[in-house]
Amino acid sequence: MLATLRLKKNEDRRIKQGHLWVFSNEVDINATPLKDFQPGQQVIIEADNGKPLGMGYVNPNTLICARLLSRSAKLELNLKFLKKRIQEAQALRELSFDKPYYRLLFAEADGLPGLVIDRFGDVFSVQISTAGMEVIKADILQVLENLYHPQAIVLKNNLAARELEGLPLYEEVLGELPEELIIEENATQFAIPVEAGQKTGWFYDHRQSRARLQSLSKGKRVLDVFSYLGGWGLACATAGAAEVTCVDASELALDGVDKNAQLNGVQDKVVTIQGNAFDVLNALKTEEQKFDVVIVDPPAFIKRKKDFKQGFEAYKRINQLAMRVLAKDGVLVSASCSHHLTRDQLLQAVQSAGRHIDRQVQLFDQGHQAPDHPVHPAIPESEYIKTLFFKVGPSW
Repeated sequence: MLATLRLKKNEDRRIKQGHLWVFSNEVDINATPLKDFQPGQQVIIEADNGKPLGMGYVNPNTLICARLLSRSAKLELNLKFLKKRIQEAQALRELSFDKPYYRLLFAEADGLPGLVIDRFGDVFSVQISTAGMEVIKADILQVLENLYHPQAIVLKNNLAARELEGLPLYEEVLGELPEELIIEENATQFAIPVEAGQKTGWFYDHRQSRARLQSLSKGKRVLDVFSYLGGWGLACATAGAAEVTCVDASELALDGVDKNAQLNGVQDKVVTIQGNAFDVLNALKTEEQKFDVVIVDPPAFIKRKKDFKQGFEAYKRINQLAMRVLAKDGVLVSASCSHHLTRDQLLQAVQSAGRHIDRQVQLFDQGHQAPDHPVHPAIPESEYIKTLFFKVGPSW
């Protein structure tokens, strides 16, 4: 029998509307003191009148102190439960992808808060960000083993969210990680450094937008800023771009670009520049370089609400610099992975940047996060990717 976590009166509204989070100030600590629970403990979450709202897990030491896993109070988070959720997630991916390269599981949006799994064929990259998932780590690994018999599982548990949960940061490889791990996306191959790479090793989230850009890049001179392993730029190169320049601050990332260019036989038209994106764009402007297509896909400039003003200015500045190296009537692809920046605010940042340097911007297309990053309608936090396609020309 699971312990119960009781909410205060009227604090069940968000849960009833479909959200999965309970905040610590919503708990009736007189009826169910938080200090009585262990981090990651499974609980029945109930309304103030004792009516069960569902099953979840608790961490008494965090602001989000509980996360709902099921509206049924009769279920438990075990091997059977995990298997069903992962199989449901897999079925959703198979609607869109015919090869085993995708985000297999996307936390709250797939009904398993605190768990992200990326699939690279027979290798799985796993991120556990909450105590509730850490407690059942062995079960997660067992289900992956039972369902997929993976060659390797890489635990990338080095994300900052774990510190908020009181969890240690670590990375671990289980099984035999191949010397070279290659995925395919948009008819382009990429060698993925799962261990040394950023986040889970790859960013599947812009896949559809990259495919859209491929249709615009034939014969074009392309600049991919914040390129990482060349997800945007190399997709353009394999689609027939005349020349691609990839910019990143990381030497490891640009080594990956060179390797992936060779992998796709486009090394003769791909060059890299290592450096701070703002500095590199300024230097390219000074050299009077012009590109037909410029992509700016930065890391999140706004990680917390309090960073909004400074981050918004950074989005304006990077887009302004990008416009300055665009050829007349060139295409600007402006992307953001900041949840705290809405699509309309990104649009405002680009419009403001254009007006500041007397450019006219026309939004002609826009992209969303890929279908392996589903959105939970009640959880705005599960929607974070925005991609806007602009034609940029002289002021009207």
